[in-house]
Order: sequence, then C-alpha cells, then structure tokens
Amino acid sequence: MILSPRNSHAHEHGPILIENVRIFNGHYESLSPPSFVLVDGNTIQRISAEPFDVEGDNITRIDGEGRTLMPGLIDAHVHLTFGSMTMEQLMDPGLTPEQAAQNAAAGATEMLMRGFTAVRDAGGPIFELKHAIDNGQVPGPRVWPSGATISQTAGHGDFRLPSERSRRFFGQPSRAEVLGATFIADGRDEVLTATRENLRFGASQIKLMAGGGTSSAYDPVDVTQYTLDEMKAAVEAAEDWGTYVMVHAYTPRAIQRAIEAGVRVIEHGQLLDKETLQMMADNDIWLSTQVLRASTTNMDPQRIEKRRPVIEGQPRMWSMAKELGVKLGWGTDFLFEPALNREQNSNILLLQEWFNTAEILKMVTYDNAQMLALSGLRSPYQGRLGVVEEGALADLLLVDGNPLENLELIADPENNFLVIMKGGRIYKNLVN
Repeated sequence: MILSPRNSHAHEHGPILIENVRIFNGHYESLSPPSFVLVDGNTIQRISAEPFDVEGDNITRIDGEGRTLMPGLIDAHVHLTFGSMTMEQLMDPGLTPEQAAQNAAAGATEMLMRGFTAVRDAGGPIFELKHAIDNGQVPGPRVWPSGATISQTAGHGDFRLPSERSRRFFGQPSRAEVLGATFIADGRDEVLTATRENLRFGASQIKLMAGGGTSSAYDPVDVTQYTLDEMKAAVEAAEDWGTYVMVHAYTPRAIQRAIEAGVRVIEHGQLLDKETLQMMADNDIWLSTQVLRASTTNMDPQRIEKRRPVIEGQPRMWSMAKELGVKLGWGTDFLFEPALNREQNSNILLLQEWFNTAEILKMVTYDNAQMLALSGLRSPYQGRLGVVEEGALADLLLVDGNPLENLELIADPENNFLVIMKGGRIYKNLVN
C-alpha cells in the first residue's frame, strides 16, 4: 500500500510502533540487536531492546520481522527541475513555468518512493515545489534549496541562446534568468544582489559557478570563473545569514581560489590534485561529488567530449580524497536525462570501487546529513537526520534484508523498501 500525504499525516494516524527490527543507525558498522522503535509526531521518541506498550487506540503497529530499519537516503546534489526534462524541452520556446513545475513535482514524488527522504537541490527554480512538498500538496523529499545558480557572464550558468544578448548592455534578462534557473552576475555588487535575492526566497545555501562545466556550451572545463573578490562577496553575504557557499569547480586553480574565498563545499572536483585535496582536508572543506559515467544514450557529442578529462580524473580523485581524510558527500547530479533518475539508487553501488559497504551507507545517510547541517539556522528543517536515534527526525526505511551484507538491496527500492517514512508520515507500507 502506498499512502498519499493527505491520509498519512502523523497527527492523523497517531503514534507508530515499529517492532522487532535490527537498526542500522547511520554510522555504526553493524546492526543492533532486535529492537522496538516508537515514532510520535515527526521524531523518534523511544528505542528499546525490550518490547513495550504504548497507550492509546490510534496506534499503527508495524512488525519488522527482523528486517533492517535504517535512515532515509540523502542525495546531496540533485536538480529537481533540470533533472526532470531534456535539454530540448528546456529550450522549447513554448515551455511554461507550470509545465516545468509539473515535471519536477512528478520527479520529486518518484524520488521519495525510491527512499530518498532528503535532497540538496544544487540550482534551479525550486522554491514553489519545495513549498508544495512541505505543505503536503506534493509527496517528495525534504529539499535544501539553492535557488538560481550564480554565474559570471560566459560562466557555467550562462545558458543564453546565441540570439540572447547581455542584460547589462542591452537591458533584457535571458530566458533562463526569467525562469529562475540562473543569475548572470558580474562584479561584486551584482554577486551580492544575486546572493541576497536567493536568501530572500529561502535558499539554505548558495550555489556559485567557480569553473567550467560539461553541460554548458560556451565555457571550457579548464577555465577559472569569478575573481577572488567576487567570490568573497557571495561568501560574506551567505555568512551574514549563517549559511555557506558551495561552488561548481573541477580544477585545482578554481578550487584553491574558492578555498581562499571561504567557500565551505566543493561540488565535483574530479580534476583535483593531492596538494589541493590536502588544503581541503586542512581547512575542513567538504567535497561533494559523484561517480560519473562517460556517456549515456542521449548525451550530446560535445558534452561527451567535454566530460572526457573529468571521467579520466575521477578514480584518482576518489582514492586520494579518502586517503587524505577529506570530508566526503555524495550526490548524483543527473541533468537533462529524465530516464537516468531511475538509476539513482544503483548509482550508489558505483562507490564500491573505493569504499566498503558500511562506509557507503554512512556516506549516503549520516555523512550527507552532516553536510546539510552546514546550513545552520537557514536549514528549512531543524532536527537530526541521517541517524536512527531517540530525538532524531523520523525519516526511515524498512529494508527487506540486511544492506550491510548486501548493498544491492538498496538498488531495488520498489521490492526491498517495504516502508518509507518521512517526518513520521508513512508514504509506503507493504507490511500492513
């Protein structure tokens, strides 16, 4: 049975008692003994190795039958809007914000049903969808929104068509800016304004483009973007609001500049060298990255070519980052290929080249939650995630089997995730 949020609100079904489960709590390398877990409201109220009674008539009981209870999965780099449509759809002059929102809403629901109870949206129009999710109008994960990406002219977020000229010189914002996809901001003043605009609408962190990318047409991967002063402007504005800047960057030069500017999280980084990774470790900088594939069926040939050095540098980056003790987060970063979203869970298995199963499960739950917590008071959801502990938010999965012994269980959420809960609300229950 899959439940809609309308009939699964915690205050409607009362306390939930999950009986006879073994717990992976997010950061231990073994499961607990058989345990009993009480969820009341949006939090885990009690965990006990002994059975206990709960008073009241409106109690939901779930018999775990020895299965595994674990935290919900967290994807630290998604684009709920851009991941739900192709590049052709995005560039279609007839595309309306309403159509884009419908696609993104459907994708958000599917993501929750794959067991992802929290995501960090790394850029794009997101605030209305997040509001709809939080108000129970659309089933979806918790969203840490960045809002529109902030890019220099000719940067990774400059999505203008050849016919679109500079706003500064010709006075017309580009279509991507009108849609809320990006801010093209040059100079300290414009970067400050763009950062503050996102914060005004509820951004939990700021996404800045600090180097070239593979999904943009006009900036080579190797280029460095934004001057130190421009980047510092974004950092200062974000820090004044108690949050941080994350940057898109691949190269040591771009990332060293970002570190000097005070950036807290580097996205991607597949071209990093040992010296820069050591700087990240020494300065407590997070590396939020992915395991990228060389190409997919519908990928543009130009994009395949731009990705080549990134793919080649990827194995070395992961190995060195682990060796040097860099704080690591994981995300998928699927863009413009909606069919890829179905591989979100199986993408986690690609981490097995560098990490054991316990390390992987910790990264996609506990570690990613620690990175989300960098938003501080700007976090849209106060409380602990990524753990199964008393007082933590009740974002939980009941897995049919032991994922510490068989990681492939999480690659088939339809069959293996028997219960999906977010904030004490049951969205899927195949047990009762």
